[in-house]
Amino acid sequence: MSLLKVENLKVSYGGIEALKGVSFEVAEKGSIVTLIGANGAGKSTTLRAISGLVKPSAGKIEFQGKDITKLDTQKIVASGIALVPEGRRVFSNLTVLENLKIGAYLRKDDAQIRQDIEYVYSMFPRLQEREWQLAGTLSGGEQQMLAVGRALMTRPQLMMMDEPSLGLAPLVVKDIFAIIRRLSQQGITILLIEQNANAALKCANYGYVMETGRITMSGGGMELLNNPKVRDAYLGRARK
Repeated sequence: MSLLKVENLKVSYGGIEALKGVSFEVAEKGSIVTLIGANGAGKSTTLRAISGLVKPSAGKIEFQGKDITKLDTQKIVASGIALVPEGRRVFSNLTVLENLKIGAYLRKDDAQIRQDIEYVYSMFPRLQEREWQLAGTLSGGEQQMLAVGRALMTRPQLMMMDEPSLGLAPLVVKDIFAIIRRLSQQGITILLIEQNANAALKCANYGYVMETGRITMSGGGMELLNNPKVRDAYLGRARK
């Protein structure tokens, strides 16, 4: 049984079809699956539909064998799916600790919440150093760490990440991808959207290529990385 299965997903915005029958799956627990494609291909819309933030006009989304297509966002989060949104979206006027606690807003297990905050701090020591600092004063990389930490507070089985490296310095991008690998090693499944197709495919077990609302190609991460069509379209000219 696949962890996540998306079948013939269609989403329209004001009569324009953003997704035109998207089907893909995330099969293995702890795997990293990436969706790559140009701006406007429908990648973010796909994540928003899985999260319940936009309602599909057709199709089906299954998580752990259960149909979640019509569930509201709160129930989808409670079922074990977390979204790290594009642009980080931290609460800039709240502290690091307050942001993390917001990630646990559906939970009532106070002792466990504290343990999970300590777990996030073990993953991101810089956040512990800045526990009482306002999130808006953190660097871009630190805000991305906080967005990931906040998502971890929901105890996800599937973490969806929308452009985690966007606008970050190359060294910080390297750190973010190291974090993604570490999360997958700890059994959290990652569904990753990334403009940096090169880094995403190197990191991913499996990848899907999206073009104008459709999946046009799929394969292992390294297989797609070495595919001449993918290289020409998303990675610059194919290397000789």
